[in-house]
Amino acid sequence: MPEPSVPPALPAPPTPPVPLSALLADEDLGLRRIAGPTAPDPAIHWAHVSEMADPYPYLLGGELLLTAGLHIPEAAGSETDADAYFDGYVARIVAGGGSALGFGVAPVHDRVPRALVAACDAQGLPLVEVPPRTTFSGVARAVWQLMAEARLAELRRVTEAQQSLAAAASRPDPVPSVLRRLAQRVGGRAVLYGPDGTEIAAAGRETGAHESLAALAAVVRADPGPASAADATAGVHLAAYALGPGRGFTLGVATPERTSGDHTIASVAAVLLTLLTGEHQSGSGAARSSALVRLLLGAAPETVAPLLGGGGSGDERWAVLHARPEAPDGPAPDPVAASALATAFGSPLVDIDEDVVRILLPADREVTPQPGWTCGMSAPAGPREWPAADVQAARALARARATRSPLVRHGERPALSDLVPEADATAHSRALLAPIAATPALVETLRTWLSLHGSWDRTAVALAVHRNTVRQRIARCATLLATDLDDPDVRMELWFALKQE
Repeated sequence: MPEPSVPPALPAPPTPPVPLSALLADEDLGLRRIAGPTAPDPAIHWAHVSEMADPYPYLLGGELLLTAGLHIPEAAGSETDADAYFDGYVARIVAGGGSALGFGVAPVHDRVPRALVAACDAQGLPLVEVPPRTTFSGVARAVWQLMAEARLAELRRVTEAQQSLAAAASRPDPVPSVLRRLAQRVGGRAVLYGPDGTEIAAAGRETGAHESLAALAAVVRADPGPASAADATAGVHLAAYALGPGRGFTLGVATPERTSGDHTIASVAAVLLTLLTGEHQSGSGAARSSALVRLLLGAAPETVAPLLGGGGSGDERWAVLHARPEAPDGPAPDPVAASALATAFGSPLVDIDEDVVRILLPADREVTPQPGWTCGMSAPAGPREWPAADVQAARALARARATRSPLVRHGERPALSDLVPEADATAHSRALLAPIAATPALVETLRTWLSLHGSWDRTAVALAVHRNTVRQRIARCATLLATDLDDPDVRMELWFALKQE
């Protein structure tokens, strides 16, 4: 048998492993440990049956390898040959990363070979006796059931941690609160480092890895992106996260172990701290508060606009963006999701209106489609035109949903209305639309139906009503307006009138 070699490192599966002790505790299985160390408790990532004399090429690491001993050669009958065979066999399992070996008693062997017990004891591989009444498929099924239970428990832990972190971010002392809650949830220590590497705030128990964690945070500051490492001296796992591009703030986390759940929880905390440190660094939170107070006290929008991040005289152009989750039956956006979307667009000015996220951002800000969102964007507008831009963004979002486009922009180009004096255009519009003006649902349905070229289905999607409702409303419009809506000239005139509203 060839000499064992060290296999390449393989990533652990996302599902939490099952401790071997949990399988041994299952009385229905009747498994019994007969060799190998009892501590630490081996982690089982999957069960694998193999009767190969050399199972090494087929191991991924973390297996409970199950065998009935069909591979044992007759030549291993003598004590010397048996010792040599099983020493090599166990060595290959250990080299392949196997977590434990299960040997089935019957139908091939009536007991576990003594040489195999000795080899497992000598090389530190847990050996489990599988009784005749227990099938290998039953063992594998028990492993998967325990893994499913562990996965469900991990998902519940992550969900509860996300809710807890979001609540902590809303406290009067949000940064220390988020760090304290993070440290509690992962059972370790959380540290916030400033752009110069100084420790701004920390929470959780000391781990003895202060210098190692600070060094890892420095690596992340130089090359933003999550990074992880292990501190063998302190016996902890370290991770660091950059809080936003170009800001220099980093989050360091030290935990007793490294699990996918811990990484997810720390990532949520990093998003929240990114938002909180963004306000701390720029002072935009205080500026926005001042802007809101001044608007409520009657200040002109153009005098308030510079406080919102434009940074100029108030002549800047802005855009309004409306967004809804892409899945029509998905949950309504929460504050964390809305803030994350606004951060992606580079604006802290965000609001949630029922199931629509509204964002105000400088018009020169680059806007690209965002995965999982459907967006509509207004034309550039000055501060006094923000209400009209808000309406444009709503209509653009409706059109994006109807056409299943990730992003639709309201067009900004010379319009027909530019050729007609505004007062005359407005008077004509009001006169033409007077028969339906008292029923906003009719006006909006006509507007949407015309914008979608008379499509019943797409209009129904955009307005979130049944297509028959659209037909009834359009028929009512035709009756009240006493006109033929199939006539393109009529449609053009009505569209012109609706654009003035």
